[in-house]
Amino acid sequence: MKINSANLDAIRVGFKTSFQGGLGQAASQYPRVATTVPSTTREEKYGWLGKIPNIREWIGDRLVQNLMEHDYSIKNKDYELTIGVDRNDIKDDTLGIYAPLFTEMGMSVAAHPDMLVWALLKAGFSTPCYDGQYFFDTDHKVLDETGEPVSVANTDGGAGEPWFLLCTKRALKPIIYQEREKFEFVSKDDPKDENVWRKKEFEYGVDGRCNVGFGFWQLSWGSKQALDPTHYETGRVALTGMKGDHGRPLGNVPDLLVCGPTNEGAARAVVASQLVNGGETNKWAGTAEVLMVPWLA
Repeated sequence: MKINSANLDAIRVGFKTSFQGGLGQAASQYPRVATTVPSTTREEKYGWLGKIPNIREWIGDRLVQNLMEHDYSIKNKDYELTIGVDRNDIKDDTLGIYAPLFTEMGMSVAAHPDMLVWALLKAGFSTPCYDGQYFFDTDHKVLDETGEPVSVANTDGGAGEPWFLLCTKRALKPIIYQEREKFEFVSKDDPKDENVWRKKEFEYGVDGRCNVGFGFWQLSWGSKQALDPTHYETGRVALTGMKGDHGRPLGNVPDLLVCGPTNEGAARAVVASQLVNGGETNKWAGTAEVLMVPWLA
């Protein structure tokens, strides 16, 4: 094959088509637990995470709720993936071997938010959120009815494989996926480019900017205890009874039970099986959907 502009254009289109095909093959799970927030700068501040607004009776003047109480921000990061194609493979017309590679590139881009979101959720037992406590902690501070700070837990500890009970129907989900620049397919395939001149290599890649952070801890229960009816009930009771400042009920209804592969059977036994213990009615059947996430393995 001759290396000329027409052939290079055709090659670029072919690689991009394979890349687009890979994008369409990936089955993303992260939107179930993450809210995508568009970003317009290198860092976004989420000081308002300290407040879940609530309607009050209008007595006297309006009461302006202070939404800037916490110094919590998510800084965007740059990500890239680049594939080099040897000039001789173009001359020898052996480009078919690259099609699966560019399909995998597309799948990798589509899966990137999953890798970030699920890794952060799993790290929530040791990573701070907006209030300075670990996202899953026993010592989140909330004001009670008298205005005094009290400790509230959204975990019961443990040392096994983690599982999570989540409220995902609110405006802001437990995780924030912050997107600054969508991943874009780019190329350096001019024969005069430095990479071709020095390394006889044409380069094709993608790059983008994004990052993840935590939303409201009040919508999430994380546990490393055994995934059984007793510990499931502990988490469900804690989430449904969760209150905001000044004793205001949040009205949480947990709807998603997230686990890794090793806990899938236990999760389905807790909330999917209609009968337990040889014939007794399972009181927790249908109270949450099971989402098995391979990224939590």
